Amino acid sequence: MSRKNVFIIGLDPFNRAKLERLPQAAECDFHAALDIADIRNVEEFDMAALIDKAVRNIESAGGSVDAIASYYDFPGTVLVPVLAERFGVPGPTLESVLKCENKYWSRLEQRKAIPEHIPQFQPFDPFDDDAWSRIALLPPFWIKPIKSFRSFLAFQINDERQFRAAMPVCRERGGFMNEPFRYLMQEFGAPPEIAEMPESFVAESQIGGRQCTLEGYSHGGEVNVYGVVDSVRAPDSSSFARYEYPSSLPLEIQHRMIDVARSAVRGIGLDHSPFNVEFFYDPNADHVWLLEINPRISQAHTDIFEKVHGVSHHSVMVDLALGRKPKPMERQGPFNVAAHFMFRTVESGRVLRVPSPAAIERLKSRQPGTEVKIPVRPGQHLKDLQGQDMYSYEIANVFIGGRDQSELLDKYDEALAVLQFDIEKDTETVIA
Repeated sequence: MSRKNVFIIGLDPFNRAKLERLPQAAECDFHAALDIADIRNVEEFDMAALIDKAVRNIESAGGSVDAIASYYDFPGTVLVPVLAERFGVPGPTLESVLKCENKYWSRLEQRKAIPEHIPQFQPFDPFDDDAWSRIALLPPFWIKPIKSFRSFLAFQINDERQFRAAMPVCRERGGFMNEPFRYLMQEFGAPPEIAEMPESFVAESQIGGRQCTLEGYSHGGEVNVYGVVDSVRAPDSSSFARYEYPSSLPLEIQHRMIDVARSAVRGIGLDHSPFNVEFFYDPNADHVWLLEINPRISQAHTDIFEKVHGVSHHSVMVDLALGRKPKPMERQGPFNVAAHFMFRTVESGRVLRVPSPAAIERLKSRQPGTEVKIPVRPGQHLKDLQGQDMYSYEIANVFIGGRDQSELLDKYDEALAVLQFDIEKDTETVIA
């Protein structure tokens, strides 16, 4: 049997290792349609150049083209349908992906399918000096670009002063993803009223409660959810402290979220695609709120799925990209629970020292299964990190498995004692 060639947009060593451990690796070879360096920590997204480079990489690999996939947000998710159509392999439609990725268009579609489960929302132009007076929402509310990832340029607004203080940053940095995203929408046929609207940000009334993410897929019109991950925030902060799996939310609440997610995904028309859907459960009002739909697996969850299931949910992504219904995710992993901890600092500065490889190896020898990623390097200024939220900097990712939540937290405390950073702090913080 000839081997299948699977092309990944944003292939990186961490995820390649997980792909190579999949059962599908016995029949698949994994190639980079684009390398991680092509889509992360770049000065700009030249979408035409990225598409051309991906096409060249795929064509130069030789052999068949059997699947195209990505586990990364923009531009990975939007390039999947473009390249899948180009090479005639399975994938979602570009329109359905754009309806997920465009925060305003997505809300319009969600309003048709699940109106009682979304907040009030309104687009606005950050270059409009009268934007504040045009927004018909009462503070507090959140603002974010129509195209964003990982809470980039997302601000909580409590009053006019905070809004006006955020506008210079939004004007200066908002085009980083909004402009290449607008190019894609115009080039590939989004409706003019969406593709050419001057408003590039959206304001949304505040929702809250316990946050979680549903991981699922749509195949042949059938929408399935196979895992629910808790998104735990740091105390008195909007920044995530960890992703914990499986969720501790009551099953009844999880099933309510699943029903809402099915309606929303079907309403958008997303099919032949994995997805993750972020929710809030407000226990005071006993209400479920949908935050956003992402047309991909969350690569931030891959390791914790592998720890609990024995295989990462890259398996779901690969099966769908090959046009197959994914196999069930059975719990055959070495741990009952797992978490992805995000070690953060709220103060800006230059990184002088990061944990040594030897220190990380000592930790891993004491904690079998623990993995550590250090996304910063000595000499790097934290202001230069991409994809950060507006309230903290993520300087380490620690993936831990355990018997229960108590053991997870104990192991993380031990990890913090080992993972020592030296950061020369700025005299003023730059996080709003």
